[in-house]
Amino acid sequence: MYSTNRGTVGGFFLAGRNMVWWPIGASLFASNIGSGHFVGIAGTAAAGGIAIGGYEWNALIFVVVLGWLFVPIYIKAGVVTMPEYLRKRFGGKRIQVYLSVLSLIVYIFTKISADIFSGAIFIQLAIGLNLYLAIIILLAITALYTITGGLAAVIYTDTLQTFIMVVGSFILMGFAFKEVGGYDALMQKYMQAIPSNVSYNGTQINPDCYKPRSDAFHIFRDPVNGDLPWPGLIFGLSILALWYWCTDQVIVQRCLSGKNMSHVKAGCIMCGYLKLLPMFIIVMPGMISRILYTDVVACVSPDVCKEACGTAVGCTNIAYPKMVVELMPNGLRGLMLSVMLASLMSSLTSIFNSASTLFTMDIYTKIRKRPSEKELMLAGRAFMLLLIGISIAWVPVVQSAQSGQLFDYIQSVTSYLGPPIAAVFLLGIFCKRVNEQGAFWGLMLGLLVGLSRMIAEFAYGTGSCVTPSNCPFIICGIHYLYFAIILFGVSAIAILAVSFMTKPIPDVHLYRLCWSLRNSKEERIDLDADDKEDIPDEKDDESEAGEEPGCLKKAYNWFCGLDQQKGPKLSKEEEEALKEKLTDTSEVPLWRNVVNINGIILLTVAVFCHAFFA
Repeated sequence: MYSTNRGTVGGFFLAGRNMVWWPIGASLFASNIGSGHFVGIAGTAAAGGIAIGGYEWNALIFVVVLGWLFVPIYIKAGVVTMPEYLRKRFGGKRIQVYLSVLSLIVYIFTKISADIFSGAIFIQLAIGLNLYLAIIILLAITALYTITGGLAAVIYTDTLQTFIMVVGSFILMGFAFKEVGGYDALMQKYMQAIPSNVSYNGTQINPDCYKPRSDAFHIFRDPVNGDLPWPGLIFGLSILALWYWCTDQVIVQRCLSGKNMSHVKAGCIMCGYLKLLPMFIIVMPGMISRILYTDVVACVSPDVCKEACGTAVGCTNIAYPKMVVELMPNGLRGLMLSVMLASLMSSLTSIFNSASTLFTMDIYTKIRKRPSEKELMLAGRAFMLLLIGISIAWVPVVQSAQSGQLFDYIQSVTSYLGPPIAAVFLLGIFCKRVNEQGAFWGLMLGLLVGLSRMIAEFAYGTGSCVTPSNCPFIICGIHYLYFAIILFGVSAIAILAVSFMTKPIPDVHLYRLCWSLRNSKEERIDLDADDKEDIPDEKDDESEAGEEPGCLKKAYNWFCGLDQQKGPKLSKEEEEALKEKLTDTSEVPLWRNVVNINGIILLTVAVFCHAFFA
């Protein structure tokens, strides 16, 4: 925190664009794997086997897509946030504002609330603290170093925490396999992990509700009645992964801070290799937890579940925390707990930092026409505090809506809101004919379709196996991964149809903004050129420069990274050179070949893993 330049917007939000590859890779992995993953994925694995690991492996392909196809375009466009890219690409402000607001909604409903909730489960099981007290302490510490540190602080803490997380979960995996007797024993015993109490209100519960699935050790499952059908896992999940890995502020912001293209690509590859691990360090321990604590983790009778973990629909969420508390020896248990909280914090800091970037850069500058840099920094920090307040208020909702499996809650909300955004970015980059009207109406139609399904599902409740919900099949019967495919298709057709009916955008506005024109050297006339008057006022800074600030003021400014010395004014040529450096995507041929070969190896590994466990 001491050495990073946090006093400029570029420094606070993009770490000054000089990160090397290994913190980028570790930070990508750490922003992605939060405690929600440990709780959610292990829980779903305890309920349904290894298919959920396919979620993690899907990312191997998309980190390559991110590094090779998407990031070069973003860097050439010279953007800080994703909505800003859309504004340059399509012009107009409505898409940018819509996307900023939607991203913030998605953050609050899925990422923040799920992470806080899963962190709280851990603290509750381990220390027995009151849920809310635990949450407030946690958020206070997180907020402190995000608000004061900026992005570089977040990236370095991420790197450290990923390391602790991976080592800790490896140790737990060792204990778990030792306890169960190896992989073959896991395959055999998992199939026999049936809870002892299978009656409810004096009647026997349907065996399908508590027997382990016969396809538990296959990733690809029956397309009609599988819990994660294979076409959904290949196509539907790819759409969600495209949205998450290639257009999400949290992820892309990490890549934009890279020193040069080779570092960004190497970071993506490193993240890809790290993503091989969750199958072994989260999914399989989750299944072992079901073997060791069958009556608690795999409970079906609502009365038993309510007693075991406070939720009537099922207790799979506690699979991983339960193992940490029961299996780990004392010192390691403390380590593992601190790791879970670290992972929670790293996810939250990433989200808070990115959400405040979105707010200050995309929403705040619309409200206040010409804010000074200082005002922007303070607005971002104030907004973070507001976010934290909303998140605490939302926890009880997640607590009651934790329909059996936390991870399914996150994924289903994502598949109702994400696909239209994925469609807009994909078509915006690879099809230059798409224009503002098409993109906007495509997004609107997608939002309506997605929200109607989401609201219906929450209104009827998702139910559980014992007490199914009475939502009509046409609305809730379609698996959410299939729904994602349909929604993506509908949005894409709408975008293309409206675009072809309206005027195309002239090429002069699109140089280096879409794939076919990525290498053009011509001067680009930005569609948002008329908004450029929003340059911060110089005069309000000069009035303060006269008097020397007092000691307290100095300390406060240093703490919040506002005390930047006034640098010499850059001449026109120097500004051009700096801009050139920030939008440069050239690579040294040797390193380009090294990362390309590694990228191909990573894709091969991905295919092999899917085939081996298919």
